[in-house]
Amino acid sequence: MSANVELSTIETKVPGRLDRLPWSRFHWMVVIGLGTVWILDGLEVTIVGSIASRLTEKGSGLALSTSEIGTAAAFYVGGACLGALFFGQLTDRFGRKKLFLLTLLVYIVATVATAFSTSALFFFIARFFTGSGIGGEYAAINSAIDELIPARVRGRVDLIINGSYWLGAAAGALGSLLLLDTGIFAADVGWRIAFGIGAVLGLAILIVRRHVPESPRWLFIHGREQEAEQIVDSIERDVEEETNEPLDEPGDAITVRQRKTISFREVARTAFKVYPQRTILGFALFIGQAFIYNAVTFDLGSILSEFFNISSGKVPLYIALFAVSNFLGPLLLGRLFDTVGRKPMVASTYIGSGVVLIVLTVLFVGGSLGLWGFMALLLGTFFLASAGASSAYLTVSEIFPMETRALAIAFFYAIGTAVGGITGPLLFAKLTSTGKVSDTVTAFVIGASLMVAAGIVAAIYGVNAERRSLEDIATPLSVVTPEPAAAA
Repeated sequence: MSANVELSTIETKVPGRLDRLPWSRFHWMVVIGLGTVWILDGLEVTIVGSIASRLTEKGSGLALSTSEIGTAAAFYVGGACLGALFFGQLTDRFGRKKLFLLTLLVYIVATVATAFSTSALFFFIARFFTGSGIGGEYAAINSAIDELIPARVRGRVDLIINGSYWLGAAAGALGSLLLLDTGIFAADVGWRIAFGIGAVLGLAILIVRRHVPESPRWLFIHGREQEAEQIVDSIERDVEEETNEPLDEPGDAITVRQRKTISFREVARTAFKVYPQRTILGFALFIGQAFIYNAVTFDLGSILSEFFNISSGKVPLYIALFAVSNFLGPLLLGRLFDTVGRKPMVASTYIGSGVVLIVLTVLFVGGSLGLWGFMALLLGTFFLASAGASSAYLTVSEIFPMETRALAIAFFYAIGTAVGGITGPLLFAKLTSTGKVSDTVTAFVIGASLMVAAGIVAAIYGVNAERRSLEDIATPLSVVTPEPAAAA
């Protein structure tokens, strides 16, 4: 922020003006420019999983050991956690736009570096910074999207955007079949092209993203209300020109005392003293989804091979099918989060996915499931779980004050990623790799139980945030409460 910004107490209708806008080309630009990065994340994670075996071969140009593949994954996870926390607090301090441009640039540069890796150490460092860029994206992007999308459709848009991760996962699974075919690409070339594709897509997104404005909500709180008004004026003119109809009157104004920064002490106080139940809710949702995904997906290929005799060459096809079901959940159920409501839908998707996985487990133990019976129940489980997991990001973005939004997202994302990327693999890899039905069942039961528990927490502590302004769900810390009228 420039040093000459003057801070004062102002009254603004910017939130109401943004929330009453009809869907327009501007909102499509926001979705494409900001939301498509989740496809990159899905592509990144799935491709690395698919090419892991290639990187251990002598002709790959790296010849990593199996343990070094695990180390690379740990570097990526560590980078994602630290990147989310580091860039998250910068997003609240310096603005959404600066950070969603910076984090994407970090991802692009690190991905290109990964493609040119010639040693294990170089590969580890590149994976760390790739993860940090992606982690930072989650904080910067979710906060910007929620502050620019109208309240009445915020739920479905957020869920579909977060669910688009699985489009990238499906593309990564199918693309790896082609890129790892040594009849088409040399063993030391195909995997490098895979990372290069991610960088090219990132550049295309960056071009669109440059035209997405700073969040007017962030601007008016940080002493730049004139910029906020100008941005909203421009959006309104474009929307009226596009629809040929005048806009409805906005909602009530709010009065805020502008400030440059929010201290970490105030952020912590807000989370743990002002909103302790919401903090418990955020923990439960992120940990539940982290465990169910790692209970099943961490070694899904091995499960298919071990128990259903699926060849390694065909496993990516089943992974792609699994990814599609994960995308369809948020796509088809997303609108219900805006109509039926956040609280019942979050609770039901979490509890429902856990219950279906328990049914799968019981039938799996009984030996009555063939391949397609197993796949049908698995796809049903994650059709629900994916919608629930996507709603976790939506929830923590909505239920904390605007001044702390990006850091709140970063904090819970880091917790979920650490649990999913560190605790999950350490626990579930041992269980699913033994080839014993009993051990695999234990992994399934842990994942299902934590999802059901998180769903119960959501039923108790969930917030009815559907179709409500962000400022109504969690009053900004900068809002000035009107003095009570004097008695006559």
